[in-house]
Amino acid sequence: MKQAQSTILAVGAAGKFAGLVLPALAQRGAKVRGLIRRASDAEEVRAHGATDVAVGDLEDRASVNAALDGIDSVFYIAPAFLPDEASVGKRMVEAAQRAGAPVRFSSVIHPTLAALENHAAKGPVEQAILASGMEYAFLHPTLFFQNYAGSWPTVLKTGVLAEPWSTETRFSRVDYRDVAEVAAIALTEDRLTFGTFELCAEGTLNRKEVAALMGDVLGRPIDAAKVQLDASTATPPDSPEGRQLTAMKPMFDWYDRHSLLGNALTLRAILGREPRTLRAYFEELAGAA
Repeated sequence: MKQAQSTILAVGAAGKFAGLVLPALAQRGAKVRGLIRRASDAEEVRAHGATDVAVGDLEDRASVNAALDGIDSVFYIAPAFLPDEASVGKRMVEAAQRAGAPVRFSSVIHPTLAALENHAAKGPVEQAILASGMEYAFLHPTLFFQNYAGSWPTVLKTGVLAEPWSTETRFSRVDYRDVAEVAAIALTEDRLTFGTFELCAEGTLNRKEVAALMGDVLGRPIDAAKVQLDASTATPPDSPEGRQLTAMKPMFDWYDRHSLLGNALTLRAILGREPRTLRAYFEELAGAA
C-alpha cells in the first residue's frame, strides 16, 4: 500500500476516537478525507490532519457513496451505541466494496459476547467484511483510557470514582492513541493485512485499584464506589441520554458479574514498544486540570 498513491476515508473524523486516528495518519504522510456529520466540524478535522472533508451521514447512502468517491481504503468505527449498528455497518461495508476501498475496522474486544449488544453488533460487520473478499484488518481494543476523561472533574470534586457496576470487576484497558497508531499502520502498510488484533495495555485493575492509582497521582485519597443506575440520574427515559442509558443497562449488568480481560502482547509487538500506561494517562489529566 503506497502512501503517496492512497487516499483514506476516516469515518467519524470529528469523533473523540476516530479523531485520534487523523494525526496518526498525518504523521505517516497519508492523505485523509474525514467523513463528518456537521460542516461546522470541518476546520477542526482539517487541523487534526485531514486533507479533505466530506459531510454526510452513515444512514444516508448517497452521502456515503459520495464520500467514498476516489477513496482507496476506509477506517471505520461505529458511533457508540448507534441504533441498528450492525445494519449500518454492513451497509458501510457494501458501499466500500462497491467503491473498491478495503476496510480497516475498529471493532471491540470479544465481539462474540452475545449478551453485550455493543459487542455483538460488531460481529455481523466483521462477517460482511470477510464475505466481501476485500483486504481487512480487525482491531479489537478493550475499554479506553479516554473514558475516564468525562468522570475526571467529578473525581476531583468529590474524591470518589463511581461507576454502575461492582468495584471488584477487573478490566483490561488501552489508550486509544495506541489503537490509532495501530490503525494508521494497518492503513499505510501491508504487515497487518488479514489480521485480527486484540489491543490491550498491561494491567487488569478493578475500580478500587484504579481509584488508588488516581489517588497516588493526585496525592490524596480517592474512594471507589458503585452507583445505582436508577438513583444516579434524573434523565428522562425518552430523552437521547435516557435512551442511551437504557441501552447501556445490559452492559452494566454484565460488568457487575463478569470481568473483561485481554493480553498486551499483540499491541506491544505491533508498536515495537510498551503500550501507554493508565498512570501516565492520569498524570496527563492531572496536569491539564
